[in-house]
Amino acid sequence: MKIIHYCWGMLLAIVSMFSSEAAANDYAKLFKEAVESVVVIYTVERQIAGQRGQGEVALPGLGSGFLVDDQGHVMTAAHVVQTADLVEVEFIDGTKVTASVVASDPVKDLALLKLDKLPERIRPVTLADSDKVSIGEEIFIIGAPYGLSHTLTVGHISARHGNDDGYMGAIQAETFQTDAAINQGNSGGPMFNRRGEVIGIVSHIRSQSGGSDGLGFAVTSNAAVDALLEHPMSWSGMTGILLTGALADALNVPQAAGFLIQKIAANSPASRMGLRASRVPASIAGQELFIGGDIILSVGGMAVSPNMTAEFREVISKGGARGEISVTVLREGEVIVFQAPL
Repeated sequence: MKIIHYCWGMLLAIVSMFSSEAAANDYAKLFKEAVESVVVIYTVERQIAGQRGQGEVALPGLGSGFLVDDQGHVMTAAHVVQTADLVEVEFIDGTKVTASVVASDPVKDLALLKLDKLPERIRPVTLADSDKVSIGEEIFIIGAPYGLSHTLTVGHISARHGNDDGYMGAIQAETFQTDAAINQGNSGGPMFNRRGEVIGIVSHIRSQSGGSDGLGFAVTSNAAVDALLEHPMSWSGMTGILLTGALADALNVPQAAGFLIQKIAANSPASRMGLRASRVPASIAGQELFIGGDIILSVGGMAVSPNMTAEFREVISKGGARGEISVTVLREGEVIVFQAPL
């Protein structure tokens, strides 16, 4: 009996060994087929310097992305490119191409780039139906963690979170949770299924150590298709803070809420419109922020509200489709209306 038990143990070990080798070979093949679609994204943006915001420094940024068609469109995370003055993408063969942001939805952390020039070889990904993904499925991610170009990590789908899941905080989009290692530089990169199809776009991690703790999140591919391809929002090139309650009162906002501009990218629609970013660092009601910039009161005639709804987003989208939009701001105590092309 002991001999039989020992033989069965040996047999199971051998089967396990071959299964592991088969899985490794599968991922090696999948990586080879998918890696040409993945890009590393390098950005440059300005950061306020000095205690009174009297200077600026240029800061480099890093992220990942992937080709979605043969026209040179690249999906990535909005926080990677939203206020970037310069965007450059690099392919696995070392080819570097500058790109422009053509659509962005910061609330869903999604953005769409357009390459300024098509490289010689274009190999877009296949976007899968993320509704068909099940908890427990194996996935792999390709990105540039800490700048280590085209790195592969493997894991599983740990959970699915809906748009209104309070645990997700500011990201208002359906997301997958994964135990695959995700670190700084992975943002915007693709999450693939075992067929080499993209099912998600890496967004962020939840971590107490600052590194990957097995809590990574990716916006689902269906949410990305809807936000960037089917109902794209025009890129504004700015970020800001929603002012309500004590913050709104402290800054004399003449209505229930306003949107205080924090950063504006050079040559962006917000910059061309003449909007001003905040420059003076401050701490108000326990929140660190910059003040002194324009406070947006309404867009397209719709007032900024404490709970900005889908209607507000629709107004912005329609304005982008028309090529122009009106923006009412509070600047140094004066209400000013801007009407400008996007």
